[in-house]
Amino acid sequence: MSETNGETMAAIAVEGGRGPAEALKPVRIARPDPGPGQILIRVRAAGVNRPDIVQRLGAYPPPPGAPETLGLEVAGEVVAGAGRWQAGDRVCALLGGGGYAEYAVVDARHALPIPDGLDFVQAAGLPETVFTVYANVFEHGALKAGETLMVHGATSGIGVTAIQMAKAAGARVIATARGADKARTARELGADVAVDATGEDFAQAARAAGGADVILDMVGGDYFAKDLDALNTGGRIVFIAAQGGGEVSLPIFRLMQKRGVVTGSTLRPRDADEKARLAAEVERVVWPWIAKGLLRPPVDRTFPLVEAAAAHAHLEAGGHVGKVVLTV
Repeated sequence: MSETNGETMAAIAVEGGRGPAEALKPVRIARPDPGPGQILIRVRAAGVNRPDIVQRLGAYPPPPGAPETLGLEVAGEVVAGAGRWQAGDRVCALLGGGGYAEYAVVDARHALPIPDGLDFVQAAGLPETVFTVYANVFEHGALKAGETLMVHGATSGIGVTAIQMAKAAGARVIATARGADKARTARELGADVAVDATGEDFAQAARAAGGADVILDMVGGDYFAKDLDALNTGGRIVFIAAQGGGEVSLPIFRLMQKRGVVTGSTLRPRDADEKARLAAEVERVVWPWIAKGLLRPPVDRTFPLVEAAAAHAHLEAGGHVGKVVLTV
């Protein structure tokens, strides 16, 4: 836990500890000082993510030692450096919490340089989504060039990032989205096949397109049976959320016939060394894609920090394409 120096900063707190979007209120809290191996960042932008909503509702507590305030990714300038970072460096970083504030502390190993050509708003939308996609699609899912990724929720922050990262790696992409407009947007973002899941059977569409080798699923529920139908022999289904239901029926013999793998993971509870390893891999593999212009996840909308409640309401409404970002 970082110590404080007696100074305060603007931040966002959840009034009453949990509640609806309207419970997010601007407050002043103690400004943290970095501990050993940590850097202090003057936050310029902070990404808004669905896990923030789950935490606001009281169902996703921060890991031990992390701030109680929301916010899993930021971009800004280093104020106090450590490791390879010096004051003035422009960085984006993956946090355990505390991003909805003027300042944030983070393990120096969990920060990455802001790629050339990106501003703070664009960079703030990278860490949570890029780390999540890399860990789940490329490590757990072992997606390779020439294979096909199917991604659900294609116009979400995770979805648009997964489409672009898979294409950058030389894979084909089948995207599902809820609504014809969102399916069209997924095609514009690079998906080879886009399915309106409200009117089409995505498993049938996937099979017609050659099937899926890796499926990134944030829905769960009744999507799982169709995932299994869409899966190629030797394929991998990777869960990162279960917005449609956390309990599924698994036909064991069908899974055996497919020689399939069902896996999943969370990012936030991983220990500091594991996040540092992942950060190094992301910088090695993904940052060159950004430099080549192959990855530019769109920013749907920005909100000032004091309007965090409106940002959450916008994300919960579900009409966004890409990232929602707070400006600080």
